[in-house]
Amino acid sequence: MQSFQNPTENEFAVSCQSVSKHYIKNSPFEKLNVKALENISFDVSRGELFGIIGPDGAGKTTLFRILTTLILADEGTVSIEGNDVVKDFKSIRNEVGYMPGRFSLYQDLTVEENLNVFAKVFKTSIEENYHLIEDIYKQIEPFKKRRAGKLSGGMKQKLALCCALIHKPKVLFLDEPTTGVDPVSRKEFWDMLKRLKAQNITILVSTPYMDEASLCDRIALIQNGSFLKIDTPKNIVNQFPHELWSVSSDAMSKLLNDLRKIPNIRSCFSFGESHHVTLKNKDWSVDELKVVLEKYEHTSVEIKVIEASIEDCFMDLT
Repeated sequence: MQSFQNPTENEFAVSCQSVSKHYIKNSPFEKLNVKALENISFDVSRGELFGIIGPDGAGKTTLFRILTTLILADEGTVSIEGNDVVKDFKSIRNEVGYMPGRFSLYQDLTVEENLNVFAKVFKTSIEENYHLIEDIYKQIEPFKKRRAGKLSGGMKQKLALCCALIHKPKVLFLDEPTTGVDPVSRKEFWDMLKRLKAQNITILVSTPYMDEASLCDRIALIQNGSFLKIDTPKNIVNQFPHELWSVSSDAMSKLLNDLRKIPNIRSCFSFGESHHVTLKNKDWSVDELKVVLEKYEHTSVEIKVIEASIEDCFMDLT
């Protein structure tokens, strides 16, 4: 995987500096100033696959709408391929492709008709840039006469990606493209992104799925409108500051509650078939924790030291 350390300014496809966005929300008693984004700064190099990872409501969609000139930031500056998102928004719209999180194509038009509409909007044709969408389009071509609203989730996703690529964008923005899609389609989608990246398209993708972070060159972890950390997935995992234990027993729900009662437990979260635990006292041994859990009447206790995942890092940072 390529390294994107310390690029020079002219290598940036996307540059975002000190961006903030707030919304006014009316309640029965007062107007609330809701923070969507707070002081967001990052740069993305040309040809980079950059992931923005965080849960629903973290600010991912608001950020993408600012980057694609759909809404204005309250503070800060953004440039796409050297163009300012406010002054040069018309130029930027010809250079970016945007796939929003919600399927937004024409439901009553067929696959083929949707593609033709988007091609005409950008004064191009399907044939002119067919090489960009060929791998994807071949998978939906058997359904080209089907209305978009009648497609499966995975097929809708592929059609939306084709429409976002039809004008050969320099930068591609994909907002939660794999949400609600089956695991096979998710894998196929990321394989497609790798092929697009090989054609020097800069890709920014947002996702709530922590396991997709490792598929990006660099990632930004986002929560409550702020970036927690920006780095390569490998570096983020390597910088996890605690020894991490996986703990399980015959009574997992009771185990979670009991672990959180133990004074020496720093954190404890449920991860699939086990609970991930960090300690306050690093000198504590696996055997010492096992003895404590047996006093809580747990049986078949299994404890082992494991490597942290991106999700462990995210939970630790929050």
